Amino acid sequence: MQALPRPKKPIQLDVSLAIVNIVLLLIFFFLATGQLMNPPAQGVDLAETTDLPLDQLPSPILVVDPAGNWELDGQPLAPDLLGVSIADLPQPLTLHILISGDAPAGTLLEIVNRPELTDINMKLVTLRVPGEDA
Repeated sequence: MQALPRPKKPIQLDVSLAIVNIVLLLIFFFLATGQLMNPPAQGVDLAETTDLPLDQLPSPILVVDPAGNWELDGQPLAPDLLGVSIADLPQPLTLHILISGDAPAGTLLEIVNRPELTDINMKLVTLRVPGEDA
């Protein structure tokens, strides 16, 4: 006598793929509608440098004007003499750098990548234009 075949298990549907698809569609929907409701700003407000009395600025400060002239704490400085000038300052040193917002990024990168500044802490100083809200 032959045994009866075992009944086959009913096929169970895997709903996890459908749930993942729905979640992804919802994410795309909210990303798309969020960007439409909050359009990105068309312009970027750059920092503007103005003249301030030296006593209101941190010290030591290296000021690089738009013409490329350097001043260290108000004294004109040739770029080649930066290493000698900062060696005379009290250690440990944090050099503050003030450069115009209109200056090319390469100019700032050239300054911070100078070999004499490798072991020096540096901070970029920005000035707020009077009357502007932060």
